[in-house]
Amino acid sequence: MSAMFKHLRGDLFGGITAGIVALPLALAFGVSSGLGPSAGLYGAIFISFFAALFGGTSTQISGPTAPMTAVSMVVIASILAVHDGDVNKALPIILGVFLLSGILQIGLGLIGLGKYIKYIPYPVVSGFMTAIGVIILVTQILPAVGYYPKEDEAYVAEFKAAAEEEILENILKEEAGEGILVLEDFEETIKRAEQITEADMLKEAKTLAANKASGVLGTFRVLGRALQHINWLELALALATIFIIYGFKRITTAIPSTLVSLIVVSGIAYGFDLPYRPIEKIPEGLPLPQLGIFTEFKLSELTPFIFTALTLSLLGAIDSLLTSVVADNMTQTKHKPNKELVGQGIGNSIAAIFGGIPGAGATIRTVVNINSGGKTRLSGMIAGILLLVILLALGPVASQIPAAVLAGILVTVGIGVMDYKGLKAIPHLPKDIKIGPLKLSSEVIIMLVVMVLSSIWNLVYAVGIGLVIASLMFMKKIGDLTAIRSDVKPLKEEAWEDEKEFPKILKEEVFIKHIKGPLFFGSTNEFLQLAEQIPDTASHVVIRLDRMQYMDQSGLYAMEDVLQDLKKKDINVMFVGILEQPKYMMERIDIIPDLIPWESIFEDFDDCLDWIKDNVEDTD
Repeated sequence: MSAMFKHLRGDLFGGITAGIVALPLALAFGVSSGLGPSAGLYGAIFISFFAALFGGTSTQISGPTAPMTAVSMVVIASILAVHDGDVNKALPIILGVFLLSGILQIGLGLIGLGKYIKYIPYPVVSGFMTAIGVIILVTQILPAVGYYPKEDEAYVAEFKAAAEEEILENILKEEAGEGILVLEDFEETIKRAEQITEADMLKEAKTLAANKASGVLGTFRVLGRALQHINWLELALALATIFIIYGFKRITTAIPSTLVSLIVVSGIAYGFDLPYRPIEKIPEGLPLPQLGIFTEFKLSELTPFIFTALTLSLLGAIDSLLTSVVADNMTQTKHKPNKELVGQGIGNSIAAIFGGIPGAGATIRTVVNINSGGKTRLSGMIAGILLLVILLALGPVASQIPAAVLAGILVTVGIGVMDYKGLKAIPHLPKDIKIGPLKLSSEVIIMLVVMVLSSIWNLVYAVGIGLVIASLMFMKKIGDLTAIRSDVKPLKEEAWEDEKEFPKILKEEVFIKHIKGPLFFGSTNEFLQLAEQIPDTASHVVIRLDRMQYMDQSGLYAMEDVLQDLKKKDINVMFVGILEQPKYMMERIDIIPDLIPWESIFEDFDDCLDWIKDNVEDTD
C-alpha cells in the first residue's frame, strides 16, 4: 500500500489533469450514445476508478472512448426502436447488455485470453478505427447545424402512415401473445385501436423519423433537409468550439484545449443569454443504482443481444490493451493483459449498474496522465473521484452547456481517431492479388472492406468479415510460400552452420537473431520481445532474414518499433540475407535506408562477418 502512495504528488497531478481532459469527452460521448450526458459522466467516474483499482496497467486512465461509444450508439438505437423510442422502458435492457459485456470481459481475463487479443491483423484495426472516425464525424453534422429530425414537423408527417401500421401491428402482437384469437374477435382489436390518441401516433412517427435519420446513412438521407433548416447560432457555436480546440493547441498544450473551448464557448453563450439549445439536464446528487436491470430482467429480451455484448467486451479489450502497450512504451513497464481485462470488466459492470455507458483504456487521457506525473493506479482512481466531485458540485452548471459545443468536440474526436498511418500507406502496399486485369493489395482490400462495412452497415459484422478475409488471404500466402520452400525444416534456436567461425571474443558485443519464418500479425509478439533479449554488453545486432519469406503490415510496424527501440539505445543493427518481398515492404515506409542504411545490409553472413572483424572491438 505504501508503494501506491510513494508517488502521491505525481499521481495527484496526473489524475487531476486526466480527469479534466476526460470531462468534456465524457459529456460528449454520453450525448452521442443517445443516453444523455449523465450516462457518459457516470461511465467515466466508475470505469476510471474501478479499472484503475483492479486493472493490470498502473498508469491507464479508462472511460468512454470513441470505438465503445460508436458500438453503444448502435446498441442503444436498436433497443430504443423496439421500445417505441421510450428511454425509460428500454433502459433496463440497454444497461443489461452493458452489464453482460462487462461480465464477459471479466471472463475473457480469467480464462487468459488477454495475450491473444493483440493478434488481430493491423488492416482490420486500421479500417475499424477509420470507420469509427467517419461514424462520429458524420453523425455530428446534424447536431452541429442544429437540425433534429424529430422536431421537423414536415419530416415527421411523412411517417404518420407507417406509425399507424406499426401501432396496429403491436396491438395484434399483444393479442396473439395474450391468446386472443385475432381473426375471430376483431372487436377487441378495434376497441384497443380506438384508445390510440393523436399524441401516441405522433410519438411513434417521431420515433420512426429519428430511426430513419440515425447513423451514417440516416444522416445522408436527411442532409438536404438539414442544410435547408440550418440554425446559424448552433453552427456558429460548433465551429467556434472546433476553432478553439485546434487553435489553442498552437498556443500551449499545458491546458487541454477541449476544456478551454468548452468553458469559453459555453460561457459566451450563457453569459450573453443566447437562445441556444442546452444539453439534457444532468441529475443532481450521487449516481444511483439502476435496479431495473435486475427487477425487470427478461432473458428473452437479452438473448438477441448476447453477440453484441460479446463484441462490446472484445472491442473494449482491444481498445484497452492497445492503450496499455502505449503506456508500457512511455513508462518502460510491462502491463498484465489478463488482469487489465478483469479490471476493465469490473469497471464496465459497475458503470452499467449505475447507468453509465461502457468504456475502455483511453490513449490520450493515459498519455496526459503519464506526462503530468502519474505513476501508479492511484492516478486513475483520482481521475474518477475528481469527476464525481465535478458532478456533485457543478452538475447544474454543466446542464447549461450548449449541445452544439459537444457536437464540435466530437467532430474533432472523429477527425483525430482515424488511422492516418494506415491510410497513408495505401498507395505503397504491395499489389499481391490479381482480379482479372487488376492488381490489388490484399491489405488495402481488408482495410477498405472493414472501413466501408463498419461505416454504413454494422461494426460488429464488419470486423468479423475482415478477420475472415485476413485469415483466408494469409493462409493462401503461407500455402504458396510453403510450396515454394517446402524443404525448410523446423530449426532450433542455435548457431547456423556459417556462424561456427564467429570470433568468440566478440560474442558479447554482437548479438545474432534469426527470424525463421514469415513475420505476420500472428508472430509479431515474439519479435517485439527481441529488444529485451539483447544482453547489455551488445553494441551490434545482426538480424538474419534469409528465411523470412514474407512480412505483412503488422510485421512491418513491429519491425519499425524494434529498430527504433534499438536506435534509441545506440545499438547498430545489420540485416543479412533480406529477401525481395520484405525488402520492398521496408523500403515503402523508409525503414531502409532511414533506420537501416544500405551499408548495413549484407547479402550473406560471410560479408557481414568480414565487416564485424574490421569494425567491432572487444570492449572487455
